[in-house]
Amino acid sequence: MIGKWSTVVGRTVRNESTPKKDSEPSVTNESVPVTNESAAVTNESPPVTGESAPVTYGLIVVCCLIFLIGPAAGLNPAFGTGDELLAAQRAYFRRWGVVPVELFTGSPRAVLAPLTALFIHGSWLHLLGNMLFLFVFGAMAEERMGRVGFALFYVGCGYLALVAYAVAHAGSQQSLVGASGAISAVLGAFLFLFPRARVTSLFPFLFFLPLRFPAWVTLPFWVTLQWLAAGRETSGPGVAYLSHLVGFGLGFVYAWGRHGRRARVKGPANAPAPAPEGEKQP
Repeated sequence: MIGKWSTVVGRTVRNESTPKKDSEPSVTNESVPVTNESAAVTNESPPVTGESAPVTYGLIVVCCLIFLIGPAAGLNPAFGTGDELLAAQRAYFRRWGVVPVELFTGSPRAVLAPLTALFIHGSWLHLLGNMLFLFVFGAMAEERMGRVGFALFYVGCGYLALVAYAVAHAGSQQSLVGASGAISAVLGAFLFLFPRARVTSLFPFLFFLPLRFPAWVTLPFWVTLQWLAAGRETSGPGVAYLSHLVGFGLGFVYAWGRHGRRARVKGPANAPAPAPEGEKQP
């Protein structure tokens, strides 16, 4: 997953301007740090509530279904148990994930691998973490970008984030799976579009201490953690922090270039927040 810092986001934003483990298979996972938010945004035209986001919810359903019928969930008896299940998981991740050393062979499967890898997750924690972040941030971003625009943005940024990691680790034979790069892109776009959305983060100081900050404070802090972790990154199984950084950057730049300042939603710093609803491995 992306980081060890859990967040729960609640936000109410008003627009004040013109609309503008040895036994486990070796898998590179990417995850995203996200918050769960009950999004209530009062925008002048049109209102952004996060309630109408079929692409976001569809992505969550598809990812969950694929995980449940695959070997990673451990629920499908067709994949066996014990060593047989582990072998099935390794083969599954290699078939549908990105293997950097194979990516630029020119084969159709290698070209499609970054696309299929976006829908594959390596563990329950990997899946639930990513889907939570997508649920929290994706709905509002989708409403702002539009359904088709958001779908293309999500797939395109996720694809490029996985390719960027593969290029940086061209000799690696580890399988890279997960939607973390794509979801990190959603976070980057969210930061630009809704910089003052209030984010409640749980920081592990002896116990989980809830602190509330605007997105322009919380998300850059998260990016800093990813950057520091990427500096210690190895070629072995774990979290693809580089894909998180690339995805986040792509998302922010896209939102800035496509929507500009007019799309940014501002809200009072003391706006009350509603109660939350609610890879390498992403």
